Amino acid sequence: MSLYVSPEEAVSLIKSGDRIFSHGSACTPNLLIDELARQSSRLTGVEFVSITQQGNVEIAKSQYKESFYINSLFVSTPVRDAVNSERGDFVPVFLSEIPTLFKKGILPIDVAMVTVSPPDIHGYCTLGTSVDVARSAVDTAKIIIAQVNPRMPRTHGDGMIHFSKIHKMVWHDEELLTIDYGSKVGEEELLIGKNVAELIDDRSTLQMGIGTIPDAVLKCLSNHKDLGVHTEMISDGIVDLVASDVINNKFKGTHSNRTITSFAFGTRKLYDYIDDNPAFSFMDVEHVNYPINIMKNKKMVAINSAIEIDLTGQVCADSIGTFQFSGIGGQMDFMRGAALSEGGKPIIAVSSRTKKGVPRIVPFLKQGAGVVTTRGHIHYVVTEFGTAYLYGKSLKQRAKALINISHPDDREMLEIATFERFKSF
Repeated sequence: MSLYVSPEEAVSLIKSGDRIFSHGSACTPNLLIDELARQSSRLTGVEFVSITQQGNVEIAKSQYKESFYINSLFVSTPVRDAVNSERGDFVPVFLSEIPTLFKKGILPIDVAMVTVSPPDIHGYCTLGTSVDVARSAVDTAKIIIAQVNPRMPRTHGDGMIHFSKIHKMVWHDEELLTIDYGSKVGEEELLIGKNVAELIDDRSTLQMGIGTIPDAVLKCLSNHKDLGVHTEMISDGIVDLVASDVINNKFKGTHSNRTITSFAFGTRKLYDYIDDNPAFSFMDVEHVNYPINIMKNKKMVAINSAIEIDLTGQVCADSIGTFQFSGIGGQMDFMRGAALSEGGKPIIAVSSRTKKGVPRIVPFLKQGAGVVTTRGHIHYVVTEFGTAYLYGKSLKQRAKALINISHPDDREMLEIATFERFKSF
């Protein structure tokens, strides 16, 4: 008898009132999500929980609001409108603690929909490019539905799941969702990358957040030696550095000789490189992002970005005012872990302005903005105009340091705001 069933049969297990977990990033199971949309007329009050959804995500559209409620733990483009409407909501939570929500029954999962690699000769599939919070979701869900894709890399680490644990399996051969951060790196990003690279010593261990700036940093590290990686996510920029032995993981404080991550999102080049590659270990984000595990690495360098930073060092990285743009994610997990590491460096790297010319260094965060990294946790801030070191600095000293790396056309405005606030400059 075939292991595989139709999408219609698989999704028929989902009933009204269920809470569904959906795999994210390159593993977003859009075939199953599309089938959910087709069956929407029989469903009401289904809660859809996820991080970093990619692709179409049909059920996030307004015509399905009676059937599905989008409750996001980290917001991405396909669900952003729903989350910022009556059709959805956002849960502020550290990425490292999302598994706790599942395990302690704070957000109990009825059905986990995941994308996996095909079973091997022993019957084991893997969670492929995204182990992250999916590990705890499949461990705690009452029902597991899997979209089985032969193009999904088999990854080493915590992502194994025996086919007998899966209630319904649907075979679906299609190219994975991709993103090419490297192609978006411009002159401004390279200047930021160069400034960050100057802070990174040989034998450091790196964490890179999501976006073009982390890839720009990686492009500037080709002359470094003996770097390690312990990060929540990897993209294409890592491949050439591993192949050239710049990244070899020899001098980490934990998990030596392996690149540690919880998910990967990039192009086919990356997916082919990590396929059955024992030099990469994809682990539960509860372990990867636990600050005590992060701090065990000497010279831990955390590189993250922001939407805006105020003159005292408060970092907003998840919202534009009250508009929920992304999420807390792993930024604070790694900012704190790097700060506690021997020789560690927590870094926020941003362009001085957005592509539309809006300042990122501002007198005050927008009303309703979320503070992800507090001013008590901030150390380094890097723009294309230089580096500001804020740790141990007073409010006035911080303001001056941040003004020095702001866009030149914004400095007068920031100086006036500083004087008005502190009565001196």
